[in-house]
Amino acid sequence: MSDDILFEKRGMAGFVTLNRPKALNALTEDMVRALAGKLAEWAKDTSIAHVVITGAGEKAFCAGGDIRKIYDARQAGQMDGLSAFFRDEYLLNAQIKSYPKPYVALVNGIVMGGGVGVSVHGSHRIGTEKTLFSMPETGIGFFPDVGGTFFLPRMPKKTGVYCAVSAGRLKQGDALATGVLTHAISEASLPELEKALETADDIDAVLASFLVEPTGGPLTADADLIEQAFSATTAQEVLVRLDASGEEFAQKTAAAIRQKSPTSVLIAFEQMQRGEGLSFNDCMKLEYRIVSRILQGEDFFEGVRAVLVDKDHTPNWTPSSLGQVDSADLASYFQEPLDGDLPLQP
Repeated sequence: MSDDILFEKRGMAGFVTLNRPKALNALTEDMVRALAGKLAEWAKDTSIAHVVITGAGEKAFCAGGDIRKIYDARQAGQMDGLSAFFRDEYLLNAQIKSYPKPYVALVNGIVMGGGVGVSVHGSHRIGTEKTLFSMPETGIGFFPDVGGTFFLPRMPKKTGVYCAVSAGRLKQGDALATGVLTHAISEASLPELEKALETADDIDAVLASFLVEPTGGPLTADADLIEQAFSATTAQEVLVRLDASGEEFAQKTAAAIRQKSPTSVLIAFEQMQRGEGLSFNDCMKLEYRIVSRILQGEDFFEGVRAVLVDKDHTPNWTPSSLGQVDSADLASYFQEPLDGDLPLQP
């Protein structure tokens, strides 16, 4: 098995280490498949009481999926099977969401995209003061997937819709206040906590002695403004409300949204409206529909080029404004793909 992901039984716990620190522990397809297989094995292992997942190094828990590989495959003309990584990743997200044992994510550092997918659906999401959460997908012509359709619209005061559309970042205090994290601890206590989890009969009781009270974040301070703006029924109206506000936060948020892929912004906004009323598995099916269509387009690959390949950070979005996005084209992202829906029960 690859050293990119490590599995170890320690006492009563199954420990998972995402082990690509130089790549900020970004998930590869092999890592996704290995984790899914090990979780299935441990679910049946009566000697494993709970699962603990961590990221190697001090910079990141997991900064996302290894999308550069997908870009390179497409550039080489290898179009077949591009959606396979996302199919397997989304099935893993659903597996974590319904896992029959406590699933404990120890989040230290960056947690974005695919890293959110292997942490936020677990029973315990424990973050340090170095936690930096974001769903930055609209900035690369993508959309907030890995279960974002489910958890983002359920965050309080439309803060999740704000994160989805603008790629806003949350630190420890805001992540705890919005439910991204369930517990806050100090980075210095991580080794001791890991050791305690090896023999924990009651995870919550063990956690109690490690908890800290983080300082409130800027998102919490601007929650009412966010709720007012992002309660609009269209993305265009969100911008109108932000523009009308004299607050610096509103102006910066509007500017950030205007830098994103217009198609992605509209997909993400529609995705949030639909997701609020869907079951988790139906949310994952919706995401597979969207990604299958995105892989046929241009903005995602242009976004990866601009941010990860050439790093000029000047993507040429097509179309270039919200008003130019065709409504029929937008609707096509929510239709069943040719290879069928994600194979999940309703």
